[in-house]
Amino acid sequence: MSNLELFHINVTGISGSVPKDLGNLKNLEWFNIGDNYFGNGKISGNIPDEIGNLVGLNLLDMRITAPTGTLPTSIGKLQNLERLFIGWNNFFGEIPSFIGNFSRLFDLQLYNNNFEGRIPLALRNCKNMQNLDIVENKLSGSTPDQLFGALTNLIVVNMSYNSLTSPLPSDFGNLKNLVELYVYENKLSGEISKTLGECYELAAFDMVGNFFQGTFLSITEGEVPKRGVFNKSNGFSIVGNKNLCGGIPEIKLPKCINPKPRKKGNALSTKAIIILILGILIASILVVLLFICCCRKRSGKKFIPTALLGHSYLRVSYKELLQATGGFSSSNLIGVGSFGSVYKGVLHRQEKPVAVKVLNLQNRGAAKSFTVECKALRKVRHRNLLKIKTSCSSIDYQGNDFKALVFEFIPKGSLDSWLHEQHESRYLNFVQRLDIAIDVANAVDNLHHNCEAVIVHCDLKPSNVLLDDDMVAHVTDFGLAKLLSSDTDTMGNDQASSSVMKGTIGYVPSEYGMGGAVSPEGDIYSYGILLLEMITGRRPTDAMFHGGLNLHNFCNMALPERLKEILDSRLLEQICENNERSRSQPNMEAKMLESLVSFAKVGVACSAEAPGERMGIKDAITELLATKARLLRTGIHGRDRR
Repeated sequence: MSNLELFHINVTGISGSVPKDLGNLKNLEWFNIGDNYFGNGKISGNIPDEIGNLVGLNLLDMRITAPTGTLPTSIGKLQNLERLFIGWNNFFGEIPSFIGNFSRLFDLQLYNNNFEGRIPLALRNCKNMQNLDIVENKLSGSTPDQLFGALTNLIVVNMSYNSLTSPLPSDFGNLKNLVELYVYENKLSGEISKTLGECYELAAFDMVGNFFQGTFLSITEGEVPKRGVFNKSNGFSIVGNKNLCGGIPEIKLPKCINPKPRKKGNALSTKAIIILILGILIASILVVLLFICCCRKRSGKKFIPTALLGHSYLRVSYKELLQATGGFSSSNLIGVGSFGSVYKGVLHRQEKPVAVKVLNLQNRGAAKSFTVECKALRKVRHRNLLKIKTSCSSIDYQGNDFKALVFEFIPKGSLDSWLHEQHESRYLNFVQRLDIAIDVANAVDNLHHNCEAVIVHCDLKPSNVLLDDDMVAHVTDFGLAKLLSSDTDTMGNDQASSSVMKGTIGYVPSEYGMGGAVSPEGDIYSYGILLLEMITGRRPTDAMFHGGLNLHNFCNMALPERLKEILDSRLLEQICENNERSRSQPNMEAKMLESLVSFAKVGVACSAEAPGERMGIKDAITELLATKARLLRTGIHGRDRR
C-alpha cells in the first residue's frame, strides 16, 4: 500500500488475508472490510498484529468477514477508536480486557461470535459507551459489580443468548439514559434489581427465558416498580419467569403477600371494603363512558384542553380544526416533519389563514414534543419567532388521542426552499440573506437572554426558518427546545438528562454527539452552520463533505482570498450584475467581496468546534449590522423586502 495518506478504506466482499503492510497507513481513520450483509467475500487467517499500527483509526468494521482465532493484542493500541464492529465472525476466547483502553469508544458490537468467560470489568473505562451489543456468544458467569454503574451514557444494552448467571447488578439504576435493555435467554436468577424502576428513559425491556423470581422491588413499596418502563405493559416482557408478584394491573401478576399475619375479622373487613370500592369504580367508569359517547355525538367542542398555553389563547376543538383544513386534506398539506404534518386552514372565527401542526402520536417522542413546544412558546414573544395562536389536546371521532398546534400562516415558505429550490421567483440576493441572518440572530438572542428562563432551541436549521410577505424571518419548531431553569419541572429534566443526540445531523454540535449537556452554545453552532449554508448554497450533509472535511473547514480554508470559489452561484451572478451596473465604481466587486468575507467569518466563528471558542450571539449581531451598514454605503442594494 503505497498511498500513506489514506484516511478511509471501505472495501466489501473481498477474499483472502488482511495485508500486513496495512500498518503503514498511519493516518487511516476508517477501516471497513465488512461485507455489510451484501458481499460474498470472506477473510481467511488471523488478523495481523500490524493492525495495531493504525493509531489514527476511529472506526474498525470487520463484520461478517469470517477471520479465525482471537483478536490480536495490538488492537489495544488503537486508543482513538470510537466504533468497533466485529459481529458475525468466529473470534473465540475471552473478550480482551484491552478494550478498556478505548476511552473514546461509544459503539461496541461483538455479537454472534464465540467469546466466552465473563464480561471484563475493564469495560468500565469506556465512559462514553452508548451502545453495547454482545448478543449470541458463549459468555457465562455473573456480571461484574461496578461495571454498568460507570457507563452512565449507555442507551442500548443487548446481552441476550448467552449463559450469564446471578441477578442483574444493582448498579443498573445509574443508567439514567438507558432506552433499551435486552437480557433474554440467559440463566439470570434471583430478584429483579429494585433500581431498574429508576431508569425513567427505559422504553424496551425483555428478560424472557431466565429464572427470575420473588418480588419486583421498588424503593418504598416492595412491589413491581410503577415508574419508568414498568408503567406500561408493552414496555417489558416477563414471559418464562416464575413466582413474580406485584406491578400494574395490566401485567396480571398476583398481589405480593404481606408476611405479617392478619386477624380473620380484619381480613373479612378488608374484602368488603375492596368489593365496595370496585363497585363504585365500575359505576363511575360507566357514567364517564356514557358521558363521552353523548358528547362525541353532539360535537367535538367538549374536548377542548384546559389550555396548556393559558386562558388568554383562542380555544378550538378537534371538529373546528377538521373543518378548517378540509378534513386534513392532502391538498392543504404544506409540510411534513419528524413529529407530524402541517396543514393550511381557515378558522371560521378568523380572517387570516393559519398553519395547523397535527402531531403523529404513533411516532416516538411526538407527545413529549407537543408538551415541550407548548411550554416553550407560551414563554416567548418576539417579531422573529413564529407566533402561536392556540393548541388543541383532544380525541378524534375514532376515540384516538389528538394533539395539534395552531400558528399564524407564513406565506413565503422556509429559508431552505429559497436556498435550494432552483426557481427564478425564489432568489435571495446578499442584502436579503444578510437581513435574514440578522433576524435569526435576534430570535436566538431573545431565547437566550430575554426570556424568564434561558431557552435552547436545539434544532436551528433553514427548514425551521420561515419567511413572511416582507421577507422577515421567523424561527419555528420548538419541539426539541430545552428550558435551562431550576423550576422547569419535567421539561427541563426530560430534555437535559438524555444523552441521545438532539437536533438534525449536520447542524448538531459535536459535544451533543458525545453526550454533552444541552447549552446555548449548541444553538450558536447551529446558527453558524446556517450562515455558511446561506453563503455557499451547500448543505452540511453535502456528499463532498467526508474524510474530515465539513462545511466549517470548507469555508475556513477559503477565507479570505478564495471566497469566490465557494460562493453560491447566485451570489456570484449578483457580483457580476453589480459590476455591469456600476462601471464608474471599479472597486464595487472588492467592496462586496469584503462584506461577503465578513459574513462568512461570523459563520466560521460561530461554528467553532469547541463551545468556549464560539462567537457570542450579541457579537454576531453587532458584526452583521456593521457589515450591512458598510454594504449599503457602497450603493449596493438588492431587491427590497416586500
